[in-house]
Formats: sequence, C-alpha cells, structure tokens
Amino acid sequence: MANGKTKTKKKLFIFGGLGLLIVILLVVVFAAGSKEEIILVTTEKVEKRTITQTVAATGKIEPEFKVVITPEVTGEIIELPVKEGDHVKKGQLLIRIKGDQYKAQKEQLEAGLQSAKASLKIREAELQKITADFNRIKELHAKKLASDSERETAEANYLTAKASYDAAVANVLQSEARLKEILESLYKTTIYSPMDGVITSLNVEVGERVLGSGFTQGTEIMTVSDLKNIEAVVEVDENDVVLISNGDTAIVKVDAFKDKEFKGVVTQIGNSAKTKGLGTQEEVVNFEVRIKLLEPDDKLRPGMSCTADIQTETVFSVLAVPIQSVTIRSKMAERKTEEGDEDAFVEKKSSDKNDKPKEIVFIIENGKAKSVEVSAGISDADYIEIKSGLKGGEEVVTGSYRAISRELQDDSKVRVEEKRKTAVTKK
Repeated sequence: MANGKTKTKKKLFIFGGLGLLIVILLVVVFAAGSKEEIILVTTEKVEKRTITQTVAATGKIEPEFKVVITPEVTGEIIELPVKEGDHVKKGQLLIRIKGDQYKAQKEQLEAGLQSAKASLKIREAELQKITADFNRIKELHAKKLASDSERETAEANYLTAKASYDAAVANVLQSEARLKEILESLYKTTIYSPMDGVITSLNVEVGERVLGSGFTQGTEIMTVSDLKNIEAVVEVDENDVVLISNGDTAIVKVDAFKDKEFKGVVTQIGNSAKTKGLGTQEEVVNFEVRIKLLEPDDKLRPGMSCTADIQTETVFSVLAVPIQSVTIRSKMAERKTEEGDEDAFVEKKSSDKNDKPKEIVFIIENGKAKSVEVSAGISDADYIEIKSGLKGGEEVVTGSYRAISRELQDDSKVRVEEKRKTAVTKK
C-alpha cells in the first residue's frame, strides 16, 4: 500500500510540474506578443541652410570659335606650310592648290576681253557716223529736200548700228565677268587663316588632290580653333533643360584634370532636341547646352570628356531637412496581422476621391513618431527646402529608409540611435 501511494505522489508532482511549466510558457508568449515594437531611427535637427539646385550633365570640351577649312576649287596641294598643333595668325598662308589651269583660262579670257573691247570701238565709230547721217537726212526731210524713202533708210541704218553697238557693249561686260570669275577661282587656290588660333586637326598632305565645295561637301582640309575661348558642350535631359537659363553658373570638371574645377556660365541653350534610341524603350531626348569657361587652362584640348553641375537656383537661409527625410504617403498604412507577413502594410481604404499623396516628414515627440505634412521646394545633393509645415528646431527622422518609407506611423515608439561616424585616414 505504501508503495502505491508513493507512485501516486510522484505522478502528481510530474503532472503538476508540467502544468506549471505550460502556464509559465503561455504567460511569456502572451507577454511577448503583446509587447509593442520599438523602431530604431536616426534624427537630425531642422535648421536653416542655403540650398543650391543643380542640374548634372555630361559632354565634351570644344573651342568656342573654330573654322573648318574646305577648298572652293579642286586641285592638287602643292604647298602646306603648317602642321597640326601650330599656332597661326590671321592672314597667314595655310595651303596652296595647283592653279595652272586657272592661269591658262585667265590668259585666254584676257585676250578675249581685249578683242571684245576692240570690236566695241569699231561699233562705236560706225554708230557715230550713221547717227550723223541719220540726223542730216532728218533735217533735209523736214525742209522737203529728202524723200520719205531716204529718211526711212537712214533710220533703219541707225537702228542697226545702235543694236550692233549694244551687242558689243554686252560682249565686253560678259568677257569681264568671265575673267572676274576665273580670277576669283585663281585667288581661291591660296587659302589664308581666317583668325588667330591653333591647327587642331590636319587631314591632308602635300600632293593630295582635294575636291572643291562648289557642288559637293568638299574635302575638310584642317580646323583652326581659338583655344583661348573654351566652352563645355553638354547634353541635358528634357525634364531638366526647362530649369536652366542663360547666365546660370556652372562648375565643370574635366576627366583629364582629376579634381580641378572650372567655373563657367551658360551662354546658349539648344532649341532642337537630340533623340537617341528613337522608337525603343531606351529612347532619350536631350538638349545641347553650351557653357563658356571663364578661366580655361592652356592644356585643355577639344574633345576632352567633362561633367557639369549647372546651378539653376539658390535660396538663402531657408528651413531644410535631409532629402531622405521626406517621403510620400497616400494614406497612413496599418500593419497586417496575418501570420508570416509581419512586415507588410495595407492601406486604409477611403471613399474620399480628393485624397491625394502627401509629402510628409516624421518628427520625434516624447519618444514617439509624429507625421507632419510639408511643402517641399528645391533641393541640392543632400538637403531639400521646406516651405511650410515645420518651424525649425524639430528633431526630424533621417533614417533608416525602411523606417521612413514603410514602418513609421503616428505614435510609433522609437529609439534614436547615434549616427555612425566615418573613419578618416590620415595621409
């Protein structure tokens, strides 16, 4: 009997202990499930700053003034006294084209002109004689001393002589025009520099035959560039070009000059679009913008790659927050309660058709998050202007991105953690 009672007590202890353990586990699970989540965030105080809005663009360095030299006559190059990289002065000889055929035509036309002028003198003498005879017959006819037939014959001779004289005059003018044309062609066999500059490209050599640009494109012989006046020619996206105005300041960086910056001014904004990938998903529409460099380096060369930050607008002493602090919410979201989807959110349904997405920031008050609707203005690389909604001095949430964009709600409990400092390596 005693043995049976002992076994019964052991069973009671075992089952009682298991029951107590189960109760404790249930209490722990319930307490953990009812515990409110605390979200880790970083913050920054709202302060007044100077914000400069910029538009980034890429392009090439080009001379502001350059002339592509193409001949107007066809022929063989017989003289080329310059080479690529040479500095030239305005009026300096650049190239001479063989002009023997033009010289021969010139001599032929000069002879023809002399012949036309001699013929004109003969016609002039004939006209003077016939004009005198005609005037005499008219006087005799008026006195009834010459018949009508004699008068008509004299008039016909006068008109014929006058026409011959006019034709001789026209022949002289035609010969002079032909001679002037061939002299112009002969003159064009010698090309001089149109300005002071540098030969930035040379595409021909002595002995080559070049084509004139009378009816075709013509051969591009060389390019003379003014390297004292340099500009950056960049392409700007169609959405950004409307922000740019002539006179805007720009900071230009040239790849070959590493960290050196060149200050420039926008001088021209293109009106014609440059479309790439037309008709495809990668279609891009850009506009050309020219930026004059105010203090160019002598080592800058046409064709160098560059980037430009064009400063389109600046506001001074305005309230600003980090760009990542501003988010857009259509409606405040609530957390799903389904098991296995704890991080997802669902929008609260609203019948208000005028409920549009709003720009908001989260500020910290008494350890809790509070959403504040704001009106944002221009931004730079780090901060964005706040036109309304904040007064300054508030602690605005700056991170994490997940917290700002998804997790935070009004009255969410938060804990502010310190920002990690980036270690600076001393050189």
